[in-house]
Amino acid sequence: MSKRDGDNTVPGGRKRRPPRRPRPTSRQPSSAEDGPQPSGSAKQPSGSAKQAPGPAKQAPGSAKQPSGSGQRPAAGLGKGKKVGDGKSASRSAGPANAGAILGWTLLSIVVPGTAHLRAGHRRTGLILIGIYAVVLLGALAFVLSTLDNVGIYVRSSVHTTVTVLAVLGALCWFALVLSSYIALGPNRLNQQGQIVSGIVVGVVCVAVMAPFALAATTVQAGSDAMQNIFRSAADDPDIAPIKEDDPWNGKNRVNFLLIGGDAAGNRTGVRTDSMNVASVDLATGATVLYSLPRNLQHVHFPPSSPLRKQFPNGFMAELPQGGLLNEVWQYATDHPDLAGGKNKGPRALMDAIGHTLGLKIDYYAMVNMYGFADLVDAIGGLKIRVERDIKWGGHYGTAGTIKAGTQRLSGEETLWYGRSRVESDDFNRMSRQRCVIAAFAQQATPDVILRNFSNLARATKRLAQTNIPQELLEPLVPLALKVKDAKITSLQFVPPDYWPGNPDWVKIRKASAKAIQDSLKPARRARTADVAASPGVPTATATPPGTAAARPTATPTRKTQKAGATSLNEACGL
Repeated sequence: MSKRDGDNTVPGGRKRRPPRRPRPTSRQPSSAEDGPQPSGSAKQPSGSAKQAPGPAKQAPGSAKQPSGSGQRPAAGLGKGKKVGDGKSASRSAGPANAGAILGWTLLSIVVPGTAHLRAGHRRTGLILIGIYAVVLLGALAFVLSTLDNVGIYVRSSVHTTVTVLAVLGALCWFALVLSSYIALGPNRLNQQGQIVSGIVVGVVCVAVMAPFALAATTVQAGSDAMQNIFRSAADDPDIAPIKEDDPWNGKNRVNFLLIGGDAAGNRTGVRTDSMNVASVDLATGATVLYSLPRNLQHVHFPPSSPLRKQFPNGFMAELPQGGLLNEVWQYATDHPDLAGGKNKGPRALMDAIGHTLGLKIDYYAMVNMYGFADLVDAIGGLKIRVERDIKWGGHYGTAGTIKAGTQRLSGEETLWYGRSRVESDDFNRMSRQRCVIAAFAQQATPDVILRNFSNLARATKRLAQTNIPQELLEPLVPLALKVKDAKITSLQFVPPDYWPGNPDWVKIRKASAKAIQDSLKPARRARTADVAASPGVPTATATPPGTAAARPTATPTRKTQKAGATSLNEACGL
């Protein structure tokens, strides 16, 4: 039988066995296209098994494979994992050493979520970053909304909210650091790396809680101080109720009596050696500071005071050497039957001083000598221009000397600068005291108060007492900021214009009223500058008629004191 094309037999009658198809290797696609490969098709990857000659038929039921499907899968991806799905394990994207793990963990403290993104947990990282952004924007919005009402920060509700948020923040940041460290896969490190990184992260977890703990304790310290010092208006029958819409009860001025009490351990009772009245214009903050000598004699009480009946002609007018102003407080405290009840010393002194000046004293605050020294130390001291050497300590100044010149005085030095009687008199002391008050008001700026808030809170606990109610603290804060930037003038009732032993009450009241009127007038800076620049020019051509040229002096005495109110910036070199 002749051989035919395509015949499947061999000589002898036996059928020819078809050629065996080569088995696909692990590097070879499981199926191929039927028929010969077209020209220009993709080459087989290097290292793959060679294709057997001849066309390879496609296995029945198999899917047709796209061109290029024979390439190797991406390295590092496990079964069922996809690139960029946010769920890959940290071993495929995390740091490879302890330094990198600690670095990304620390970075997550500043920008939460970065460590999770680095570890491949994309969804968690983006959520953390989003929450962090919302918190920052919320805090910024709150601060901007309170710029016109900074008094809100003295509310007890705000203190409670800040404390709770600080506690939650501490816990959240602790958990953040710990979860960031775990997400980065520290188990891939050797034993030494795991121990070292674990210790460092433990210390960091505790450290990130410290700022939140400091914030909570600082706020609570301030809240406790306010609760101890300021009482509610409902607890003081002499204080009118505070209205939220009109806390000043329709007034355009408010008058504060500032008292420096000398209640040392070797003395009985309270001696009010420093008495100043700050009359503040509520609209502008312009302030007149009246200084009254402690030895002002025979002050009168208004008809509304119970002591008016006891002293119709003045306080202890029957005693030639008695009846000093600094004795009124203690006398009313020792004689409650005459003063109208217990603890009426502050009210009696407010009535006497207010009647003397022709003003109504609204509130008072008394600071003892040690408490004031603490306040000065709390803000880092006071910068004061000292006109001449001031000795202090005893009758001869043996404790020390405050040198002349611009000095930054500590609390103790500031206290003795205002109190020293060595080689000076009461009127000189009064001048130094008003400069101390002005320096404190000017230098206790909001940023200084915030930096030293804890120290100030502790120091204010040594304030003797005040009748400023808690409800008034919120409107009082913006008023204090106005006073800091406004004009402050001072009027002292000292010789030769005013003699404490024989005071002219009508003259004192007229001068008090005029000082308030003058404080509302704009300052004439140009003419004052001309006088200072041209001392040889006659005064009549340099200043308006009836206006005296201002001469700066730090501590004017009875010889340099000029009539009328003077600017404290000029008088004290501030």
